[in-house]
Parts: sequence; structure tokens; C-alpha cells
Amino acid sequence: MPSVTESALEASFAIPAVSVQHLFKSFKGQPALQDVGLTVGVGEMVALVGASGSGKSTLLRNLNGLQQAERGTVEIFGSPLQIDGKLHSKARQLRSQMGFIFQQFNLVNRLTALENVLVGNLSQTSMMRSLIRGFSQQEKLKALTALERVGILNQAYQRASSLSGGQQQRVAIARCLMQGAQIILADEPIASLDPESARKVMELLTHLNEDEGITVITSLHQVQMVRRYFKRAVALRDGVVRFDGAIQDLNDQRLSDIYGAAAKELVLSGHAEIFTASQV
Repeated sequence: MPSVTESALEASFAIPAVSVQHLFKSFKGQPALQDVGLTVGVGEMVALVGASGSGKSTLLRNLNGLQQAERGTVEIFGSPLQIDGKLHSKARQLRSQMGFIFQQFNLVNRLTALENVLVGNLSQTSMMRSLIRGFSQQEKLKALTALERVGILNQAYQRASSLSGGQQQRVAIARCLMQGAQIILADEPIASLDPESARKVMELLTHLNEDEGITVITSLHQVQMVRRYFKRAVALRDGVVRFDGAIQDLNDQRLSDIYGAAAKELVLSGHAEIFTASQV
């Protein structure tokens, strides 16, 4: 018979990182999410797949409260983030555990890479101290360590505007690490990158997931990239989850059944780029 401590540990592991139930979201009367349900376990790496307008970006933004749904619930580590369009009182605390990576990096161009990473500590830093850049030596060392973890320590004092797209995206990931994020939500993180930079960013996210146990949920429209880096995929169309399962089951026929003629674009998108990047 397991001990009380072992039972408690088993119970804690059973709590998912993200739980979504009956989520509905619309824009100007047009449905964007329709009765979406999703559970992501702690330490999972999941891809949200779909063409533009499928609802994957909207779902990501609802997971951390950037948007609120009309109906449904989002829970983070067993605690409610939003219920029927209202953020819970613990929303700020829960959001501090989630890092969000945007397609267009969302950096302050006039600030250095280091300063952009330090912004990731805003949840633990007063607004006044942030405005005057009053960061402690310990915070700066932590930020430098985050930049080292993503492989761009030597760019720490360069302005964000002078960095390549791939370097800027890695600064954005370092900002999540500075924040202490246990969940990383990435919205089309490689859409604006060249093939080699895309490969490096995907390998970095995979490393953070596999070696450091960070839960990663990423929206992508390049099915070949999903097949290369993910074990589980969730395919959306018109705001409805049409598939949720092992990536090997999301074959071309299944994609055709879900997306019709649009499946060809999803399959071919990124194919040449992946081949090129894999040869580097």
C-alpha cells in the first residue's frame, strides 16, 4: 500500500498543466472557438495545428487570459484562470507561471537583449523600479544566465533592433526563463524566421521541454515541422477541435478529411525549409 506521501505525489502529478472545458469565443458574432476542450499534462509538448482562422491563436491567448471567452473555463495547474469570460482573482499569479512567445517577438527595439529579458521579471518588480531600470545585480546575473541558456550571451548588450529574427526570438524565450515560466505558449514562433533560425528555435523549445520539464504549447501551420518535433497534435478547424492525438495518426489522409483542399498547403508549407535546415 502506498504511503500518504506517495499518494499525495501521485495526486499532484495527476493535476494537468492546462485544462480547458467548453470554451466558446466569438468576434463580432463570428465563432472563433466552439465548445473547445483540451487537457495538457505537466511536461507535455503539444502542437496546435490549423490554417489561418482555425482558432489556434485565439485558443492560446485564452489560455493565459490575454483574451476572455464568453463561456467555458480555463484552469492552470488545477486553479481557475477564467470562468465564463471573467478572470479569476488568482489570474495574475497564474499568468506569472506562463511565458508567451509571439510571432513578431514583442521586444522593445531600443532596449538591449539583456534589458528585454529583465522585463520578464516584471511580475516580481515594481513598476517604478522597472521604469528607471533599477534592476539588482542578482537580477542581471539571472538574466545573463537565461541568455546563456538560449545561446546568445554574447549579444546581451546589443539593441534588440540590431539582432536577427532568430536571435530576437531566443531573447523572447530567455524572457520566459527569466520569468520562471513553467508553461511556454508560443504563437507561430517560427513563421517569420529563415529555415536555420526556425530549426534552432524549435530545437531550443524541445530542449526546454525534454531536459527541463517545461510544458510547451505551440501553434504552427507547418505540418512537417509538427511531425518533426512533436509527439502530440491538436488540429482545429473553424474553432472546433477535429483531432487530438499522436502525431503519427495525423497522416495526410486524416488532414485531407479535416481540411479538404486546404490540407495540401499545410503539408507542403515548410517542407523545403525543413529539408534545407536539416542539411545545415
